[in-house]
Amino acid sequence: MKADWIEPFDRFRRVYLAAQQALPDDYNAVTVATVDERGRPVARICLLKDFDPQGFVFFTNYNSRKGRELRANPAVALCFYWPVLAEQVRIEGVGRSIDADESDAYFATRPRISQIGAWASAQSAPLASRAELENRVSQLTAQYEGRDVPRPLHWGGFRVKPDRIEFWKGHAFRLHYRDLYERIDDSWRKSMLNP
Repeated sequence: MKADWIEPFDRFRRVYLAAQQALPDDYNAVTVATVDERGRPVARICLLKDFDPQGFVFFTNYNSRKGRELRANPAVALCFYWPVLAEQVRIEGVGRSIDADESDAYFATRPRISQIGAWASAQSAPLASRAELENRVSQLTAQYEGRDVPRPLHWGGFRVKPDRIEFWKGHAFRLHYRDLYERIDDSWRKSMLNP
């Protein structure tokens, strides 16, 4: 193994911590791209909530568009971009829902209004008016007054198990650095890409 080898999750951790210091409010924003029923890519911004060598975790309503798309086709891509660092990380792999205990544990840490919102919002479904959503929030707030808000069964996490991770570092004159890690069986192969 080369002396300059860094395991991709350790490398990601280093960049992620640098981003957290530079951008305390937005460091975990990630573009999540899924594939729709027509084979077209669909992208949106989510928040990364955890990562380890098993994958990258974000949470959503399983009945949302992204939830339905991931259940129909688990191919997914993530893209982080931190302009202040001139760093980008691109991840491709397979997204699967995490177990209920993990989702319960994270849900319990969310602000109460966010817990209520997970019940109130039929994410991605048409909404007749903002008042309709606000009324549901008010009703649910009253319903759960004085009680813990349970996690809805339709809400939880997805873990993206990567098979490709690319690290991009900006450089003058568009001569960027690009390192690609590809999973081969249970190990990673590293190569360089042209900018």
